[in-house]
Amino acid sequence: MTGTVFLPGDDRDVLTGLPGLESAAVWLDGAGDTGFVQAMMVSLQRLPAVNLAYGMAGGDRVLVEVARRLRDFVADELGPQAMVARAAGGAFLVASHAALSRERWQWLAEALGRAIARPLVVDGERLSLAPRMALLRGRPGETGAALLDRLDQVSGDLQRRSGRRVLWADGSHPARGRSAANLEGDLLGALHRDEIMMLFQPQFSVATGALAGAEALARWEHPSFGRISAETLFAVADRGDHVAQLSRHIATRALTQAAAWPEPLRLSLNVTAEDFAVGDFAASLKSALVASSFPAERLTIEITEQTLITDFEACAAALRELAALGVSVALDDFGTGFSNFRALKALPLDSLKLDRSLVCDIEHDARDRAILSAMVAMARALGLKVIAEGVESTRQLAILQAEGCDVFQGFLRAGPISAEDFAALVAGG
Repeated sequence: MTGTVFLPGDDRDVLTGLPGLESAAVWLDGAGDTGFVQAMMVSLQRLPAVNLAYGMAGGDRVLVEVARRLRDFVADELGPQAMVARAAGGAFLVASHAALSRERWQWLAEALGRAIARPLVVDGERLSLAPRMALLRGRPGETGAALLDRLDQVSGDLQRRSGRRVLWADGSHPARGRSAANLEGDLLGALHRDEIMMLFQPQFSVATGALAGAEALARWEHPSFGRISAETLFAVADRGDHVAQLSRHIATRALTQAAAWPEPLRLSLNVTAEDFAVGDFAASLKSALVASSFPAERLTIEITEQTLITDFEACAAALRELAALGVSVALDDFGTGFSNFRALKALPLDSLKLDRSLVCDIEHDARDRAILSAMVAMARALGLKVIAEGVESTRQLAILQAEGCDVFQGFLRAGPISAEDFAALVAGG
């Protein structure tokens, strides 16, 4: 049985590299042996309108970006017990044979929908695609072909139901019932009791291999649903309008724990659009820095271009205010297909963070290496550092070193680890 299907990292073969439904049926047959099969069909019903408005090339770019978001979500939330396949047109299949409850599968679907629906830019214009999700759980002894046939029927039924975004194979509506309300309530309690666990993704110098710092990540060990990763965690917060509160909580805990790190180790924090929407992001982060005694000049905040779309000028003003304190700003997920060069000119950037899709094939594909080289040269011309994520082999690291990248992170050296393990890593040199 294969593991997660990862998509190639560019628009040449990102879609053709996915298995089709025939291969998915074979995978599901094998997964059925475990007794646990969950599947969802993700449909982009607005894709024909995108094709009309921006041409087939524009529609293909949208599909590539959606496929990238699917890949990242499945890798982070479901791991090797899941797969992604291309159905047809603007439809994708996600399936897993992990032992997940019905409630957990629904929350994962809603979190994935949230990730896909984040705004993107095509030909300078902002658009958002709200996917529709057909869900089911496999029946005992059900073949992969039969499961896909049933899922296709549910997906067709969903498309005929105006206003419905998620539909189960048994026809039930994913209303805000007891489990949803309880989960949101549990989150509020977890925030008050400091139960959101912080993990740290170590970052290393490309030139020397020395530990350079870490990116803070959030995880929630729920007593019923198990480990809930960041994307699902923020989806839960989004339904209860608690995203900004959750983000502030994560920043406060991470800064407090990082205050004990020796110089010159840096901390990186991810920032959401909701953080800026509150209007007091800069002041809030200043207060957290003062309370934790973590030096502003050793903090990096990571933003994505999707974060900036809602109100670019307000975001830029907040970032300039923080930059004046010494806080560094990194543009995250750079090079994923919708890079807006306005951000490079208007924001007080310190570094570009290259998406892992730009790194995964550089040791095998000369074109990917040429793209990497061009991006590093552009960063150098703008006086920016380059951070590469998703580094998994010594050959990739050697190429990053030859091209002049500054910092890397990835499973070659370490995946996300607890605060205690990170402290041990620091102590061990």
